Amino acid sequence: MATEIAKNVYWVGVTDWGLRKFHGFELSVHRGSTYNSYLIMDEKIALVDAVWSPHVDEFIAKVKEVVDPAKIDYVIVNHAEPDHSSSLPALMKLCPKATVVVTKNGAASVQGHYHEKWNFMTVKTGDRIRLGQNEVVFIEAPMLHWPDTMFTYLTGHNILMSNDAFGQHYATAFLFNDLVNQAELYEEALKYFANILTPYSEKILKKIDEILALKLPVDIIAPSHGVIWRKDPLQIVKKYQEWSRQKPAPTAVVVYDTMWNATEKMAKAIAEGLIESGLDCKVCHAALSDSNDLMVDIFKAKLIVLGSCTHNNGILPSMAKILEEMRGLRFKNKIGAAFGSYGWSGESVKDIEEVFRKAGIPLVREGIRVKWQPGVADLVTCRAFGRELAAAVKSAG
Repeated sequence: MATEIAKNVYWVGVTDWGLRKFHGFELSVHRGSTYNSYLIMDEKIALVDAVWSPHVDEFIAKVKEVVDPAKIDYVIVNHAEPDHSSSLPALMKLCPKATVVVTKNGAASVQGHYHEKWNFMTVKTGDRIRLGQNEVVFIEAPMLHWPDTMFTYLTGHNILMSNDAFGQHYATAFLFNDLVNQAELYEEALKYFANILTPYSEKILKKIDEILALKLPVDIIAPSHGVIWRKDPLQIVKKYQEWSRQKPAPTAVVVYDTMWNATEKMAKAIAEGLIESGLDCKVCHAALSDSNDLMVDIFKAKLIVLGSCTHNNGILPSMAKILEEMRGLRFKNKIGAAFGSYGWSGESVKDIEEVFRKAGIPLVREGIRVKWQPGVADLVTCRAFGRELAAAVKSAG
């Protein structure tokens, strides 16, 4: 049902309990998600963001609980990605006279998706629309995480509707941050940041500074996925500042895949060397792990050690996926190393090192290779490799 989150401001979104894959099956979602939409009732009526089209009937039913959709004056589209906008065609049939409010990039994006001749109003940072007692103020936020993105701020109630920023893929029985499991909440918030927003870290820091400089009081942060931040809402802003600085902990993660356990034996021996040196580390089998969860482990650690046997003159497919995601997320302030086993050609280590270079992650030293199964001397070398890598982490500070 529609839920009032502040006087005359209603959540009319949808909880998707069963969702397990998102972004075209790219992103794992272990705890479902929500598609949050907000209805502002004033002399003029505004709807901020919509929902993913498979849930359009539930969404429109919630809007109708509060108001006849034909009375909506403004439909504000903070971001045109389909999980926030694909129910617009059905909605706009019910409120054809409503003005669709977007950024300049948003107008192109919405029209490109839906090819409809709606009444568009383009806005930029600082533009306002008076609804009656209160105003909505717009703040452009390009590349957080699309070029069209903006935030909508509601005066009077001091609500920042931030779309994808400050959200989580997290379905719960409760709408608000103070009512849910805090460990789960921050686990999902960090996973969301690490896998989606990390490439835009510098832009996030600048945008947060810009918003804080406006000195707008913020009592509620209402994102488009997950819970609404009403108790100490700026706590998530502070976390975004921390995560955006990308200052990883002095820890290591060893990620590998193996065919006949040779590379696995190397991985465990390298981890032994790291642990012997007092460095906290985590060892992950790529083929048996969720790649998005691995990105969180990689995001948090200073040292990234990646290993694969050589397969078809390259690396195993699971490691190729990890390497491609890591390259795309553009992690900063890390160091790396590679290892692997082989039987004939042995290209895997050099292939891994090349991706480290493309990702801008400096190598501690040249990687190590073992032909066939590692013997006693090889495992001694792996443990020494681990100790050397641990020393590099400690010297990096």
